[in-house]
Amino acid sequence: MENLKGLKQWTQIKGENAWTMFKVLAEFVEGFEKLNKIGPCISIFGSARTKPDHKYYQLAVDVAERLSKEGFGIITGGGPGIMEAANKGAHIAEAPSVGLNIDLPFEQSHNPFIDPDKNLNYNYFFIRKVMFVKYAQAFVTLPGGFGTLDELFEVLTLIQTKKISQVPVILVGTEFWSGMKEWITNVMLEKGNISAHDLDLIPIVDDPEDVVKIINDFYSLGENNLKPNYSL
Repeated sequence: MENLKGLKQWTQIKGENAWTMFKVLAEFVEGFEKLNKIGPCISIFGSARTKPDHKYYQLAVDVAERLSKEGFGIITGGGPGIMEAANKGAHIAEAPSVGLNIDLPFEQSHNPFIDPDKNLNYNYFFIRKVMFVKYAQAFVTLPGGFGTLDELFEVLTLIQTKKISQVPVILVGTEFWSGMKEWITNVMLEKGNISAHDLDLIPIVDDPEDVVKIINDFYSLGENNLKPNYSL
């Protein structure tokens, strides 16, 4: 009887796994169909907890607005804080403003500056990350917490291991990021865990014009084309 009970439970789990695969595929299909139509975009990462009166909120607005005026759409995680600021910058410039939302227990709700037809909702973090990466021509990271660092280092790992094309990854906010880069240099590099050229992947700037220059300079080179980062 115990074996029969276990078999029923196993059969039920297999059925749930099959249904989960359908949900995963549905999220991929919706994301691909919508984002394929938008054109070149920049993914902007940063804290959901940054308030509108904080200097980094306004900096995110300025960065996104300037990039939008260069012809890029803006992709964010769709929530408040830096994400809202970046979508606001795109909205001001009348550029595509994309939000990749996910339900979180303490901070996530979509912000009002996302284009209604570009407001996507996800159940799975890994699918959301694919959308962040596949359609981004560069990544701009403002101060944030664990989630921001997770997104940043995922991108750096994919570039380092050549799983995606090398594109600009820019850290905005010297006072926030300089300590991390110093630790990477003095500990990770010193111990041989990364190569010296890996440090070139993470320039740190403070001015929106520097963000624009890094990205424009990168794409002014003939071998660097605006295109999705990889095919699935």
